[in-house]
Amino acid sequence: MYVYGKNVATDLIKNNKKIYKAIIWENFKDEFIISELQKLNIPIKYCTKRQIDDIAKGNHQGIILNIPDYKFVDLDDLQPKNDDYPFIVMLDHLEDPHNFGAIIRTCESAGVDGIIIPKDRSVDINSTVMKTSAGTLDRVKICMVTNLSNTIEILKKRGYWIIGTDLEGTDYSTIDYKMPVCLIVGNEGKGMSRIVKEKCDFIATIPMKGEVNSLNASVATGIMIYEILEKRK
Repeated sequence: MYVYGKNVATDLIKNNKKIYKAIIWENFKDEFIISELQKLNIPIKYCTKRQIDDIAKGNHQGIILNIPDYKFVDLDDLQPKNDDYPFIVMLDHLEDPHNFGAIIRTCESAGVDGIIIPKDRSVDINSTVMKTSAGTLDRVKICMVTNLSNTIEILKKRGYWIIGTDLEGTDYSTIDYKMPVCLIVGNEGKGMSRIVKEKCDFIATIPMKGEVNSLNASVATGIMIYEILEKRK
C-alpha cells in the first residue's frame, strides 16, 4: 500500500516499520527523512510534482512510501485488557477516513480492546487514516469481518452486550456500562443498518440542546467511549 506525508513518513521511520520504496519530489527539503531513508538503504525514486500528484491524490507533502498492507487481526485476537469489562467498538459501514483515524486515536487513548469493521462498503486502512490516527494505528487491534450481524451473534455468545448509537434511544448517561460492551457506531449519513440495529440490546442517544440534531461520528464515538469508562469507575 502507498502512504504519504511527512508525519506518516517520520512515524514509520522512528518505529522501524518496513518500507519497500520511497517516491520523493525532486525539490523535497526534509533532510532528516532523506538521510534516515538512506541509512536504512531504502530505494528512493525522485520524481516531478506532477508524477507524484498522479500517484497520491491527497496532500502528500512531496513524499510517498510503499509499505506492506495493514495486517488485520482475527476476532479471537481481541483479548480484553480488563477481564471484568471487555470493551470493543464496531463501525457499521463508516466511510470517512478522517473519522476512522480519529476513532482509532480515541480508542488507543481510552484503552479499548479493539475495533471491528466490515469488509465491504466501509472505509479501509489508507494514508489518510494513518495520518489522522497520529501514530496510534499500530497500537490498536482492528478486525475486519465479512458479516457484522453474524459477528454480533458471536459476541453475544461470549457475553457481550451490544450498545448501538442513534438519534432516538435511551439517554446515554442513564445506562449501566459495567458489563462486557460492544459499542456500535453507524454510517455518517445513514446511521446503523436495520439488521444491526435490531440486534442491539440497548440504543443509546446523546441528547442535543442546540439546533443541530447530530454529531460527527468520531465526536459521538469519543463521547460514548469516555461515558462508558466514567460509569465503570
